[in-house]
Amino acid sequence: MKFGIRYCNTGRYVDPANAVELVQAAEAAGFESAWTVEHTVIPRGYQSAYPYSNDGRLPGGEGDFVLPDPQIWMAYVAARTSTIKLATGILILPQHNPVICAKQVATLDYMSGGRVLLGIGVGWLREEFDALGVPFAERGARTEEYMHALRALWTMDVPTYEGRFVRFREAFMRPKPVNGTVPIIIGGHSKAAASRAGRLADGFFPARGASPELLAVVRGAAEAAGRDPKSVEITASMPDDPAELPALAARGISRVLVPVTSVAGLKRAAKGVEGVLSWKDTIARYADV
Repeated sequence: MKFGIRYCNTGRYVDPANAVELVQAAEAAGFESAWTVEHTVIPRGYQSAYPYSNDGRLPGGEGDFVLPDPQIWMAYVAARTSTIKLATGILILPQHNPVICAKQVATLDYMSGGRVLLGIGVGWLREEFDALGVPFAERGARTEEYMHALRALWTMDVPTYEGRFVRFREAFMRPKPVNGTVPIIIGGHSKAAASRAGRLADGFFPARGASPELLAVVRGAAEAAGRDPKSVEITASMPDDPAELPALAARGISRVLVPVTSVAGLKRAAKGVEGVLSWKDTIARYADV
């Protein structure tokens, strides 16, 4: 079982010194990864429903939600750490130019020694898409095409891709990711997200719990696409009781994430640097389940 912390670019950890202190402590405790989250802007008075709260609103209000860009935040802490992986959970892929995104992610991976995990999602906040000048409709199809484009740019010596939303021909891009590519993890709690993960992704991260129904969708989609369902790594929320971890592992879940802030309506499970360090024994105890 792997352990990660989330969502690290929120709360008190938007402060640069606190951010470094947090991730260094996580690395020392044996956490495998540190996960961030993204919103570029939150338009006042938005009407779109936030999918992870009963009232459909983001916790913390509109104008008070300080949220650094995840990739810049990760680059900052990467320079002060050496082994912990750095993950987006999630980056809203259809809001990004895929060629620029591929370059940024590959550069961060190269500079950090191959430590990037790219968690992506389709997004839910229509007003944010409008502010960015990005079409909200067909964002699922756009996301899937962007995934193919990213991988072409990362893996092909002379990248060429011809799609509906993005196309390039013989477009050299350097540096390449350290390990030849960057794992792409689909975040989301819907059957569409689970199916997309099974068909196309390296992992699946249902942000609020990995239900048997969603895991069945992932595995069924993988099999239908001619893929080994076990090749899709499952990341889930850390249960309240660590004794549940063996049962999660038996269901095929190989990574759990521990909240370090209460942002996004999560129950904070590691309070401050000392709280993060206190997980060292738990991580060691369940590493082999």
